[in-house]
Amino acid sequence: MTDTRHEGAPARAKPRISLSGWCNQLAASRRFQRWAARFPLTRGIARREGEALFDLVSGFVYSQVLLALVELRLLRRLAERPANAESLAGAVAVPAERLETLLRAGAALGLLKQRRDGRFALARRGASLLGVPGLDAMIRHHRVLYRDLEDPVAFLRGETETELAGFWPYVFGAASAEDPGSAQTYSELMADSQVLVAEDVLQTVGLSGVDHLLDVGGGTGAFLAAVGREYPELKMSLFDLPAVVPGAQDRLGAAGLADRVSITAGSFRDDPLPGGADAVSLIRVLYDHSEETVAALLHRVRDVLPPNGLILVSEPMLGDSRPEKAGDAYFAFYCMAMRTGRTRSAGQIAGLLQAAGFVDISAPRPRRPFVTSVVTARTPSV
Repeated sequence: MTDTRHEGAPARAKPRISLSGWCNQLAASRRFQRWAARFPLTRGIARREGEALFDLVSGFVYSQVLLALVELRLLRRLAERPANAESLAGAVAVPAERLETLLRAGAALGLLKQRRDGRFALARRGASLLGVPGLDAMIRHHRVLYRDLEDPVAFLRGETETELAGFWPYVFGAASAEDPGSAQTYSELMADSQVLVAEDVLQTVGLSGVDHLLDVGGGTGAFLAAVGREYPELKMSLFDLPAVVPGAQDRLGAAGLADRVSITAGSFRDDPLPGGADAVSLIRVLYDHSEETVAALLHRVRDVLPPNGLILVSEPMLGDSRPEKAGDAYFAFYCMAMRTGRTRSAGQIAGLLQAAGFVDISAPRPRRPFVTSVVTARTPSV
């Protein structure tokens, strides 16, 4: 056989494999997986990785188990007293045999616990779920998102007409959010989630040096109600669409804050922001909107604040150097389904603030990234 290579030609170098690439090749090998599952020093790792993969594959079923428990009010029923499937079946109109399967699934997920006598009781995780304001409403709301994600490839290609965009009409402008019934639905869902957000924000950022806080896009005033309790001398203003103003008046009046909060109806896209505040909060606002809308809003805020005025941005964010489950998986896809906004990292928000003329930009470490993250900045002193 004739060697057709030119004499003296260098041999083709083999591609170098990085350590991580070599590890991935091993992990993808079925032979290595079988060995790792038996070897004492690696079988714990193999088991954990296998369980994590199974959880990813089974995640939709888990979420539907959770939805069924919420819809049938089983967590609340079992919070009152332990019960078995037979005693609950009639009340929830589910055959006892099928209900037993649901209750055991709830126990497997840590939401319930099964007693030796066969009755089920609420576990700590299930009790914690009941203690989170509005979480059961958000779980029910996920039906819409699940339908939008039924075909994830079509969704990513932009071929899906998402229902979620219709649920949040305000993101398309004031004119699309004028229906009072629709406004009440989305306002209540936002207000419920603001309780935890307000807790984290107020433990992360102090407002003791602020005289007057303007909450732009403040909905029915859930955030300002929390601020008002924490800072009884602080003057406050709320700016949001006309359709949500009645709800804000009701909530703030019930909280005893009607005399402390001035409410202005308008759209930050089209109407001037109220003046007079030395701090502006944007709570879960930016991620609803496009780069152009956000840039315009930040310039408006910059113009309405005095020198050394504070801007406070709070919302779920992407991980900067490392992706995080809450921002990069859940909220990124949720915002994509809304069709107007997107989640951004703290660094990206800082860049938008800097472009709008803000200085002294800070991103404190979030207490619970799955609830919210915070970025603050100030207008130049002179």
